[in-house]
Amino acid sequence: MLALAGLFVAAVFAGAVNSVAGGGSLISFPSLVAYGEPAIIANATNTAGIWPGSLSSALAYRRDTKVHADVLLTLLLPSAVGGLLGAFVLVITPPVLFDQIVPFLVLFATLLFAMRGTISRWTGASDRSEEHVTAGGRVWGFLFQLFVATYGGYFGAGIGILMLGSLSVMGLRDIHRMNALKTILGTLINVIAFVFFAFKGLVVWHLAALMAAGTIVGGWVGARTAKRVDPRFLQAFVIAVGVGVSAWLFFKH
Repeated sequence: MLALAGLFVAAVFAGAVNSVAGGGSLISFPSLVAYGEPAIIANATNTAGIWPGSLSSALAYRRDTKVHADVLLTLLLPSAVGGLLGAFVLVITPPVLFDQIVPFLVLFATLLFAMRGTISRWTGASDRSEEHVTAGGRVWGFLFQLFVATYGGYFGAGIGILMLGSLSVMGLRDIHRMNALKTILGTLINVIAFVFFAFKGLVVWHLAALMAAGTIVGGWVGARTAKRVDPRFLQAFVIAVGVGVSAWLFFKH
């Protein structure tokens, strides 16, 4: 029971972190691995547990998506296709190979999160100038979102940061509206991957249900309090978790 309580608490934190900045899977996924689930099963179950929390955040952000409804429609197709493609690649990946890849994926996601301020400056997300989405921006955003969604369907940690980069390339600048869009798109990617994993029998349902309850609570609270959270504290916490988990996974194998 204590281990299950730990999974629930991890899910609450993951849901809150995802709604505010992304990177929640750096908390929830290793919790499932530590619980004793094989990496691929843990990844599929984590996806099943994460998407309800993302949906909860999306509902909380719903007012911020109205301004860029056209951008959202542009990115729905690559998100769905990429999510399915990534999930398919995961299923055909040999478990031994995935076990070897996972530490690098976690480290990659952690570095992405640590560099999110730098990425924002590179892409212009930190620029408060007027938003303007061009036709060229839509094309590049579509293609980049396809890549992000494929990675998301395969593993998922860090897709929120990547999507902020994608939306920045398209010409968006308001971070709260961007957070709203990436939350909806992340939900779609995770739902598509989850349905595929469920069809393949990779989801541990009782653990997924427990974590879904936790991410719903965390996602709603995180989205409602996002503007009052000190981002420096949150970033330091997630980076510390990510570095520790990646080191543990490297030595574990």
